Amino acid sequence: MAGHSKWANIQHRKGKQDKLRAKAFTKVGREIIVAAKLGGGDPDMNPRLRLAISKAKAVNMPNDRIKKAIETGAGGSDTSNYEEVRYEGYGPGGVAIIVDALTDNRNRTFAVVRTAFAKFNGSLGESGSVGFMFDRVGQIMYPADKASNDDMFEAAVMAGAENCESDDDYHIITTGLEDLAAVRDTLEAKYGEAEKAELTWKPNTMAELDEEKAGSTIKMIDALEDDDDVQTVTTNMDVDDEILEKLMMAE
Repeated sequence: MAGHSKWANIQHRKGKQDKLRAKAFTKVGREIIVAAKLGGGDPDMNPRLRLAISKAKAVNMPNDRIKKAIETGAGGSDTSNYEEVRYEGYGPGGVAIIVDALTDNRNRTFAVVRTAFAKFNGSLGESGSVGFMFDRVGQIMYPADKASNDDMFEAAVMAGAENCESDDDYHIITTGLEDLAAVRDTLEAKYGEAEKAELTWKPNTMAELDEEKAGSTIKMIDALEDDDDVQTVTTNMDVDDEILEKLMMAE
């Protein structure tokens, strides 16, 4: 399971490197609007909205902007017809990639994704072409200094989590799809607000990449994430720690 823990850290570190805070606000704001439109503006009655708000707080989105986004979605003043779209394919070195987006123009978003795949010698596939390599799960992350490994593992399992993996940086808790909100609420009552709590794709098989292929994959992820429509980019790449640190420092 160590590879899965490394994968979670790679995804997390990439997510923390948004160069433009405004872009991060745009993405999560759109997610809040859609969640409020579909399930109402009360977070206590709308699990999807609670998760979206949690994401907003993780990128330090101001409370007034969060409130405005909720009001826009729940109040019906937003006339955009956003829909969820997913793209699957392979990147450099055969790494599997899943791109999730919220868009009001499928053609525009597809063009951006297709261009990024082509630029980095990737190939777009049909729906399900790489999805079988991932499991859809809930994921909660706490800094390692929040609790000992044993204490966090026990608390997570008692709260209903499927697993808890810890390393020098983070405790990474995995839950079932339906259990994420309940497990998060229980852990936050004991340890405070989680640094991350969301539904995500967890690879069940990893693709080991050398420095060149890993570098190209990271650049491809950056190109995809630069588009406002793209919400998340998930891969199953496995990279040596030293290579990963070198690539991150070079950005």
